[in-house]
Amino acid sequence: MTVEVEVTIKLKRGVTDPEGENTKKALNLLGFNNVHSVKSMKTFRIAIEGKEERDAVKYEVEEMCKKLLANPVIHDYKISVVK
Repeated sequence: MTVEVEVTIKLKRGVTDPEGENTKKALNLLGFNNVHSVKSMKTFRIAIEGKEERDAVKYEVEEMCKKLLANPVIHDYKISVVK
């Protein structure tokens, strides 16, 4: 059985987002003056084979976030089981 999990990683409140700020500036220069702010996020869709229990899947993905996908000092992340 394959389970798909979506992990969304974003910067914590108060951490500067240069990519989002530059994108906002570029949009404003292109005439989109109503854009007030832009926040960048990263999403991973991970397919995990052989896990049936949601808690076991979430635990494994949590470990992936801690070890590789996110930096706990500057990132928050959300784990969602898709199917």
